[in-house]
Amino acid sequence: MDAEFEHEPIPGLPARLPQGEDLLWQGSPHWRSVATRVLHVRFVGAYFAILVLWRALSGWYEGQSLVQVARGCAMLSVLGAMTLLFLLWVARRIARSTVYSISSRRIVMRFGIALPIALNIPFRKVHAASLREYGDGTGDIPISLADGEHLAYLHLWPHARPWRLAHAEPMLRGVPGAAEAARILGGALAT
Repeated sequence: MDAEFEHEPIPGLPARLPQGEDLLWQGSPHWRSVATRVLHVRFVGAYFAILVLWRALSGWYEGQSLVQVARGCAMLSVLGAMTLLFLLWVARRIARSTVYSISSRRIVMRFGIALPIALNIPFRKVHAASLREYGDGTGDIPISLADGEHLAYLHLWPHARPWRLAHAEPMLRGVPGAAEAARILGGALAT
């Protein structure tokens, strides 16, 4: 656990729950899910592969020597590898610093690598929640807020539903066993 969260009485919660409120579920995003669906490492890898191929073909077309082509391709490959390694490191940090909690009265999202925050979403401010499962065993749970409730997209990112900029929706992203978390959340919202 990171040092900035050692003061938490219950990991993922900024304070003890009030009497009568129970913790029903806690989870964190899987780093691979964050890497692929938030930071789009596959797209970035394909982009650099195309750049390397383009560099090789253009060098060959211009009549460069094999050494010159190889040197240019190697430089782009190293840059691409460094970029991908950085994105994977960021994905691991996002996953490590994030804890989603569902209690009997609210959803708490604790996240933030540089500026950690805890976002409390009382059930009375939740309009609906849905589930999207993926083949890797993870899923996303977007939470639509009641009318009049607004959060800034940049404040939530990467824990925001993509492309909902004007009416940002918090989202539990890349959660392993998301169906179980959604079932628990649905039951808690219904009571």
